[in-house]
This record gives sequence, C-alpha cells and structure tokens, in this order.
Amino acid sequence: MASPLIIGVAGGSGSGKTTVVNYICEQFGTENLLRLEHDSYYRDLKHIPFEERVKQNFDHPSSLETELMIRHIQALMEGYEVEIPKYDFSNHIRMDESIPAVPTDVILIDGILIFTEQDLLDLMDVKIFVDTDDDVRLLRRLRRDIEERGRTVNGVLDQYEKFVRPMHLEFVEPSKRYADIIIPRGGQNTVALEMVSALINNKMSFSPDNQ
Repeated sequence: MASPLIIGVAGGSGSGKTTVVNYICEQFGTENLLRLEHDSYYRDLKHIPFEERVKQNFDHPSSLETELMIRHIQALMEGYEVEIPKYDFSNHIRMDESIPAVPTDVILIDGILIFTEQDLLDLMDVKIFVDTDDDVRLLRRLRRDIEERGRTVNGVLDQYEKFVRPMHLEFVEPSKRYADIIIPRGGQNTVALEMVSALINNKMSFSPDNQ
C-alpha cells in the first residue's frame, strides 16, 4: 500500500477548523480519507468523581493521550486497522465502544493542540492553521458547548477564562509558526481554501508513489 498523505489542521477553539476539514473531505471523498480528531483521544477520567472532572484543564496538552494517536497513525501508515476511542464530552469519560478505522490514501488530523507535539508534527506532510479573531471564536464555542455538549453559559465562560484563553496564548497561538498555510478569518476564506487545495494536489502529484 502507498504511504498516505497526512494533513494536519490546527487552530484555536471555534476558529472554523471544521469548515476547512469539511472542504478537504469534499476534495478527496470520504472513501479516500480518514479523519482523526485529537478530541477523541482525551484521557479517560472515569476514576475521578464528576465534580472533579469538570474542574480539569482540558486545553492543556497533557489532557490528551497523544501517544496513542501517534501509535494509531503509525499503524495506519503500515496498513493496519485501528480502533479509535469515542469520548463522552458531557461526562468527560471515554465510552466503552470504539470506532474501527482502516488505512486510506489521506489521513486528516485536526485539533487545537496537534502542532504542539513534535512527534505528531513529524508525521504530517501538510500543516494548516486556521486563524480567527478571539471574540468570534468565543461566540462559536459558547454556541457549540451549550447546544452540543450540554454546558451552561456560566460554565463555558468560566472554563474559557480559567483555561481556554491562557492555554491558547501559551500553546495554540505560538504553534502556528509550524504551519505551511495560515488561513485568516477562518473557513470562509475561499482564496486560502483554493491555496490549500493546490498545495495538497501538488503534494499528491509529486508523491514518490505517483511517479
């Protein structure tokens, strides 16, 4: 099997990564692409009472089992199937069932902290950072966490002030220097998306397996 093209999409919480990821998925088709979300690899907190779970800093790199994600990507690169964890964001625990994943031509990794891990960076062929104003990102995070993850307004704002903003400044924002392409104004930047498409197609065309 040919070595897959590995694409990383990073950016702050609420930056519009999903729009960019969906665009790339449309370019290749879901049958040719596997999406791995860093969020799926949050560490299991079943051993901690719920009242303590909600106090954890989920925006620090240590909250994620990145070493397992790296092992999964390496296995996929070698042609093996893997079992991707499923995470319950309402209860902050890893679910009993997992998602089977098979090797594909393109592996897309997305998450706010994927550029902070050197071993993960070393696996990526294309690195994209989605850059969006802080106020826009906060509004999007509010809407997502309330509608999709059962959080309260006060809970989201408290978490943002304590963890999200300081971790963004310490880890996420500095990591964009590793990007091959930075997309300003999020996923609505059609010119930047066209650049992304051209770069990926160029990488695919000049892959040793395609020569």
